[in-house]
Amino acid sequence: MEKQKMLSLAIGGLLALGLAGTASAADKKMDMEKCFGIAKAGMNDCSSNKSAHSCAGQATKNNDPMDFVAVPKGTCDKIAGGMLKTM
Repeated sequence: MEKQKMLSLAIGGLLALGLAGTASAADKKMDMEKCFGIAKAGMNDCSSNKSAHSCAGQATKNNDPMDFVAVPKGTCDKIAGGMLKTM
């Protein structure tokens, strides 16, 4: 009986940690913005609908205004060449 209680507590603790980690990741994600025109080739987070590829890591040239990198909110306008919207 004691082993069963310990196992239940351990599983409950792991589940609680997992949920807390998920909430934390969601909060961080919400504090990000898409910064177009600063991604290096192969290092983009995704692309706009007008780009020649579908998503992350497929940029073929540096600083393509159609590709973005997620950056903390408020920093894109401080990066040379960074734009919040595609051209």
